[in-house]
Amino acid sequence: MSTNVAKDPHGRPEGGQLVLASQYLPAPRDPYGLLAGYPATDTETPDHSYLDIILEIWRIVYKRKWLILSIAAAFLTIGTLRTLMKTPLYTATARLQIDRNVAKIVNTEGVLPIESGDSDFMRTQYELLKSRNMAERVVSSLTLGDDPDLLKPREFSLLGLITGLFSSPNKPAIDGSAASAAAVGVVMGNLAVQPVMGSSLVDLSYTDTSPARAQRIANAYGDAFMSANLDKRFQANASAKTFLEDKIQQLKLRLEESEKKLLVFAQDQQIVDVNDKASIAETNLASANAALGNLIAERTKNEQLWKQAESGESIDLPQLLNDKSIEGLRAKRKELTIEYQQKLQIFKPDFPAMVQIKNQLDEIDRQLASEANTLRDSMKGAYEASLAQEKEMRSRIETLKADVLDLQKRSIQYNILKREVDTNRELYTSLLQRYKEVDVASGVGSNNVFVVDRAGLPGGPSSPDLFRAILMSLALGLGAGLGIAYLIERLDNKVRSVEQLEVASGLPTLGVIPNVTHVEEQLADVRSALNESFRSLCTSLQFATDDGLPRTITITSAGPAEGKSLTSIAMAKHFASLGRKVLLIDADLRNPSLHQKLKGDNSAGLSNYLTGACSPPEVMQKTEIENLAFIASGPLPPNAADLLGGPRVLSLLSIGCEVFDLIVIDGPPVLGLADAPLLASAASATIFVVAAGTARTAVIRGALKRLQLARANLVGTILTKYDAKSVTYGYGYGASSDHQYQYHYGAAKPKSEPAIEQIPQLADLRQRLVKMADKT
Repeated sequence: MSTNVAKDPHGRPEGGQLVLASQYLPAPRDPYGLLAGYPATDTETPDHSYLDIILEIWRIVYKRKWLILSIAAAFLTIGTLRTLMKTPLYTATARLQIDRNVAKIVNTEGVLPIESGDSDFMRTQYELLKSRNMAERVVSSLTLGDDPDLLKPREFSLLGLITGLFSSPNKPAIDGSAASAAAVGVVMGNLAVQPVMGSSLVDLSYTDTSPARAQRIANAYGDAFMSANLDKRFQANASAKTFLEDKIQQLKLRLEESEKKLLVFAQDQQIVDVNDKASIAETNLASANAALGNLIAERTKNEQLWKQAESGESIDLPQLLNDKSIEGLRAKRKELTIEYQQKLQIFKPDFPAMVQIKNQLDEIDRQLASEANTLRDSMKGAYEASLAQEKEMRSRIETLKADVLDLQKRSIQYNILKREVDTNRELYTSLLQRYKEVDVASGVGSNNVFVVDRAGLPGGPSSPDLFRAILMSLALGLGAGLGIAYLIERLDNKVRSVEQLEVASGLPTLGVIPNVTHVEEQLADVRSALNESFRSLCTSLQFATDDGLPRTITITSAGPAEGKSLTSIAMAKHFASLGRKVLLIDADLRNPSLHQKLKGDNSAGLSNYLTGACSPPEVMQKTEIENLAFIASGPLPPNAADLLGGPRVLSLLSIGCEVFDLIVIDGPPVLGLADAPLLASAASATIFVVAAGTARTAVIRGALKRLQLARANLVGTILTKYDAKSVTYGYGYGASSDHQYQYHYGAAKPKSEPAIEQIPQLADLRQRLVKMADKT
């Protein structure tokens, strides 16, 4: 709907023009959707989903509280009776210590397999404790197969009691093997193995009806496990000894045979093995190689000295510098040279004294050259001698290599035979040593299982625990009650709230009529809750269409007894009280009721007019209310649908609109009949009434579909018989201390909300509605 209206700078219409507030006002908070269609604003409160879930759960609990309490009480009663009927049970507990490693009395290794980790080892021990073999040991040691009390049933069984009454008292005796097998099953079923976390301790708990028997079986389990552990070690050692004896005998024969083969081959090849050392040829070759290395080093040294002496100056040789005699000659030559240079400044070179000094210098030079030549010759001789020795040693090494290669060729098979002998000797020695260790270990009674605490006599029953059973029964009962209540609530498709109605119908809800008692008294009181709800409905109806209040309104529902007649009367009375001329028609030609509520005459009415027996003024009746006329249904016709489908209905409405401002038609329910669709198609607007907690979703949708197929103008729905306590949101009315009626909208636990005067949009809307009512 849109209207072109001039507006002021604030967005309001100019010139006193009246337009709907929905064109410019934001949508106020409206839990019932009566002002649906307003544009959303930023001031809307966000949806608190968690709070909605909590409120929904609380609503279900409050609604189904008696069902939940009944189920909880039933569970509590059954659980308490079942606990009281149980036989008292006693639990005895023995504590064992299971070490991974056995205390070594002698330094020997065990022959038992080793688990990969501590957790695997302890888990293996727990399973061994719960094994059938352990239970058989305990039953055998205590002769529990001969104890008839052990095999008696512990739990009370109503079926067993009834069977025992009709069965023969002389039961056949159970043989010994069957009794022992049954006792083993009982013992296994009542044993509990509980490891102590973070330690190598484990608790063995046995539960029985007799405290003494529980103590004996718990202690017997600890003793049996210790004995079984020792037996397992003895059996493993015995098996290991037998295995080792066989292997030692085989290795002994193999060692002797391999030694004989080695000796024969050494004699044939003339190979002498001395304490597993290298042969003589190999030793000589190694020595020759070492000597050759020394000779090569010596030759290289002498060669370098000779080359240095041959290429250098004689007087500069390092060997001459280190010689004492050469050092004296050099010192004397130095003195003469200094003296010669000093006298050369005074005398000439041919002066006798100068010639004498020169001759002395020449003699010293000759002596130094002679010493250098002698040294050079000695170095050359040393080099030649070391070179000859190196050549001779190389020739000897080649001879020794040939001898070693020949020996290695002949020693290949010898080494193979020798390694086989060594291997067989090592295996034989190690197995023989292991056999001695196992023989010693088999006679040592070491164990890794110890009894830390033996089981004591139980001082009281361990079960049943009455207090715990009561708490569990109560918890289970409450849980089952909540689950059943939620399931019933989910399976219940009856419409009980405005939200459910709008989802089911797809139409806006025009009004919500509370479920009240003493309807007559409520209608007589102008300020009652019922009248307030009908006034709210009529106000919403004036804005249901583009043209305002419809001229002809058909009121129908999916089924009977949903409040159509009461709604029709209340709407007609309200608009008549406003000064409008209203015609109320009872169009239910199958089950009329308006004439009884209005205390009118039903001898003539709508059916007479539809058959052509009379005119409309002849069937109209005056009521106690001013401006309100009434047409009863009249005698019930056999063909109601044919009459309502004729043209006289449209004629009645057309003529009535010329005289009356509003025509309210109380129609029949839709059900499977054609009456309601015919009336809805004839009227300008149709209102669908739904009784809360009565109509189902599928029925509502089916009825609305039929009305839509009849081209009915459905303007909205009305929720009647509404109980605010059954849903999360609602409204309530109450009287204050001064007997003035007050009401509030909101949640079942309302929050503080601002007054209408504090919301400018709502205050402005209220003023405009008042002006509109004054003009009409």
